[in-house]
Amino acid sequence: MKLFFLLLVATTFCLGCNNQHQPNTPGKDSIIAKTGTTTVVPETIPFKADVPHSAMQIKLALLAAPPEKRDSATVYGYDANNQVAVIRKGTNELICLADNPADTGFSVACYNKDLEPLMQRGRELRKQGIRDKQLFDERAKEVKEGTLQMPKSPATLYVYSADNKDVNRATGEVKKGYLRYVIYIPFATAASTGLPEKPSAPGMPWIMDQGTYHAHVMIDP
Repeated sequence: MKLFFLLLVATTFCLGCNNQHQPNTPGKDSIIAKTGTTTVVPETIPFKADVPHSAMQIKLALLAAPPEKRDSATVYGYDANNQVAVIRKGTNELICLADNPADTGFSVACYNKDLEPLMQRGRELRKQGIRDKQLFDERAKEVKEGTLQMPKSPATLYVYSADNKDVNRATGEVKKGYLRYVIYIPFATAASTGLPEKPSAPGMPWIMDQGTYHAHVMIDP
């Protein structure tokens, strides 16, 4: 009897140890489903970054657009698989891109629809792991070959960014946001525009990538 009592105490103590040291894995969600009177706990599923509802993606994306153009702009957002898709069809010349939930920080953009071939090709190449100089050179080759069309007249891009801590994705409010302007003028130069290659005063327009397909005027207020 005494031996039975000692075994019972030891078993109870060991069970308590196991429960106390169950791993509490951060970054994962456990799903509890009830079937009749039986509770079933499936395996934990890998954590996925929250993708805001399309309405919130639209609200935040439009912060990059001029106020008078927001109601009629087309908006691209992200689905649960982080794939870009049209979440609102617009009627004016602007296309707005929502913040990528997989990226750090916060950045949304709106651009003239004539820039869509350039932007779309950039997204495709980045998806293939092509970036920086390799991406620049690949698009330059395609422009030269005529397979990638650039705007025939100046086309504007607006970029609105902020620190993650200053963005409320539940209300769509952004504090300390920063808006900069880019005007693409393919193959323009400092001489053809009269602009400097670097700004000499805050907010002064200047030209970047002059003489290339990617030549653009930078304006950082």
